[in-house]
Amino acid sequence: MKLARRVLDVEESVTLDITSRAKKMVKDGIDVVNFGAGEPDFDTPQHIKKAAIDAIMQGFTKYTPSSGTQELREAICRKFKKDNALLYSPQQIVVSSGAKHSLYNTIQVLCDRGDEVIIPSPYWLSYPEMVKLAQAKPIFIEARPENNFVMTEKDLVKKITKKTKALILNSPSNPTGSIYGREELIKVARLAVKHNFFIISDEIYEKFIYGNRPHISIASLAKDVYERTITVNGVSKSYAMTGWRIGYAAGPNEIMRSVANLQSHATSNASSIGQKAAYAALEGDQKCVEDMRKEFEKRRELLINRMNEIKNISFIKPEGAFYLFCDISRFKMDSSILANRILDEAKVAVIPGTPFGAKFYIRLSFAASVDFINKGLDRLRDWAVKNG
Repeated sequence: MKLARRVLDVEESVTLDITSRAKKMVKDGIDVVNFGAGEPDFDTPQHIKKAAIDAIMQGFTKYTPSSGTQELREAICRKFKKDNALLYSPQQIVVSSGAKHSLYNTIQVLCDRGDEVIIPSPYWLSYPEMVKLAQAKPIFIEARPENNFVMTEKDLVKKITKKTKALILNSPSNPTGSIYGREELIKVARLAVKHNFFIISDEIYEKFIYGNRPHISIASLAKDVYERTITVNGVSKSYAMTGWRIGYAAGPNEIMRSVANLQSHATSNASSIGQKAAYAALEGDQKCVEDMRKEFEKRRELLINRMNEIKNISFIKPEGAFYLFCDISRFKMDSSILANRILDEAKVAVIPGTPFGAKFYIRLSFAASVDFINKGLDRLRDWAVKNG
């Protein structure tokens, strides 16, 4: 059977292999500590769940406008104004089935065959595949640990060509937890304006920042960069709503009209019930978000302190998100091989860095309980001592 080339070129997820193996081991009765979670381990707050239940009971179960309900898009506009100093109209907002869907839509609308999209590495593993599905070419920039995994202006300049259509910016970052500060964003913005390329700003982890660093949306810096930026966000991480599948994008009118048109023929609207829940999340008490952030911060400190006990694994302290990205180069093996060995021998699941563009790194999530982190780090420490 001959399938479309664009689908055959998409790489399988190594992370899913590790995750599925870990789940099967647990199902078979094996005690596995899983540090692979890409989602908060907290339950969706009660007032959000109640809004969804009310929507069902009131019969809000039909189609909505493909771009999302008016009330939710207005709430998103208020959120952007309050949190990000960004002024958007509801016509500039498209609600989709998760932020991943928003990113996919955006890349499909912006990119054509032969276009180039710059992606700082390490990167979220779906970015390159989305670019390839749009028949464009991912161009990688190595963001080095000595710069806290933030790309430099010098390195970015080297990658810009006449074919550059967009840059994907993820701050805070998955998998590194790095954050771009104001001065760094200004440099990126100036280059985008000078060379006339778009910025796709993935800000899904914006609520999980530790210490005093603020989150800055690059589109808020000036009008000329605002006009070249598509800002992507959602409720999945901030409100522990990963399964609800509500994300959103905001940008220039012409682009968002095209995104809405594409979505209308692909999936129609995001879940009507999910939209009601998302409205409750954005408009309700935000204490639940801050409580989650504080708990993640405590776990981050615990994980860092425990990882400092392991001499042959190093890391950069993450400033955001809920991951620790660890250098395992001293073991002199690809992270995919290492992750499988750790799972088999220590019964600890970690995510290999290879699909993130960093073959000598592993990712550990601290979206796990304190007891869970301690048990897993006991095992990982013992394994590292035996194999270091």
